[in-house]
Amino acid sequence: MTVQYIEYKGIKFPPGYNSVQSLCFAENKFEVRDDDIFNVTYPKSGTVWMTEILSLILRGGDPTWNQNLLNSLRAPWFSTQLGLETAHHCPSPRLLTCHLPVQIFPKAFFTSKAKVVYTSRDPRDIVVSYYYFTKMCTTYEDPKSFNQFLESFLSGDVPHGSWFDHLKGWMELEGRYDIFFISYEELKQNLRGSVERLCRFLGKELDDAAVTSVVENASFEAMRRNRMCNSTMLPKELMDQEKGTFLRKGICGDWKNHFTVAQSEYFDRVYQEKIQGRKGIFPWEQTRQVKHS
Repeated sequence: MTVQYIEYKGIKFPPGYNSVQSLCFAENKFEVRDDDIFNVTYPKSGTVWMTEILSLILRGGDPTWNQNLLNSLRAPWFSTQLGLETAHHCPSPRLLTCHLPVQIFPKAFFTSKAKVVYTSRDPRDIVVSYYYFTKMCTTYEDPKSFNQFLESFLSGDVPHGSWFDHLKGWMELEGRYDIFFISYEELKQNLRGSVERLCRFLGKELDDAAVTSVVENASFEAMRRNRMCNSTMLPKELMDQEKGTFLRKGICGDWKNHFTVAQSEYFDRVYQEKIQGRKGIFPWEQTRQVKHS
């Protein structure tokens, strides 16, 4: 079945819950509160994970909220039609989620005191995760092959646009606004330390027991068990669980099990060309050894 994507300012978005009107409203008319906390990611970069971490921090480590309320209600996708209405009725401080590139982000943010947490991830792992996700999510075009999806990703011809543009756009704001940059790899390497850093950024003082609770309840195993965030409650018409698992592996470096030598070399050439000036500052650039089957 062919999927007709929504297009807004040259970027494709999945249909159904996105519309030109909702995206336009999010950019131009969404009212940002000074105590809003935005969870911003490119798809498949740890969005659900960060939602769980931030939800737990805001509740002082108490997992009750996470375990009893859907993550889309705790941290609404305010740029979608349904999420916008939810966001309007959320009490402060709000936790808000999106995949928006900086040029479509609410204009009101830039004159507010609101905070952004931006999570990045090794783009090679994103490609693998995104490929499997599009095969099970019915609002995305089913890719013809992994190689075809890799080509589309590197050219930016995928829903939510170019990863390179998304990352660079947000990083250009570093130091100018209240934005906390962290990577999926840092969360994997030291979740407790990452939680403590996030607490300081958010001005939340949690004792050791509360931090431990955040770490335990935001583990991959805990999230896979939690029906409020593992997407098993979504209808089959939206997410076909028979075609895959939403929280699939939660690891770093899975790309090594999927990329051929040729694909890896091609990826590296495009990466070096497009990430100019930003090389050497990301955790995934520190290990370039490739394992191929």
